[in-house]
Amino acid sequence: MSGFINYLKGSIEEFRNHVEWPKWSDLQSSTTVVAIASVILAIFCFGVDWSFAKSLQNIYSFLIGIKS
Repeated sequence: MSGFINYLKGSIEEFRNHVEWPKWSDLQSSTTVVAIASVILAIFCFGVDWSFAKSLQNIYSFLIGIKS
């Protein structure tokens, strides 16, 4: 158990004294980039999903029309 406590103490000391935390402006710009990229990716996924759904709908309706 003492090994785990030493690990926690070492981790806290590392975070306080050795980690270089980003500046607030850097965080804001990174967040903006991630948000814009997420919206673009969501729109792309929506477009691909919609086009596949329409394609399959057309294929199914064509195949049903052949069987009748």
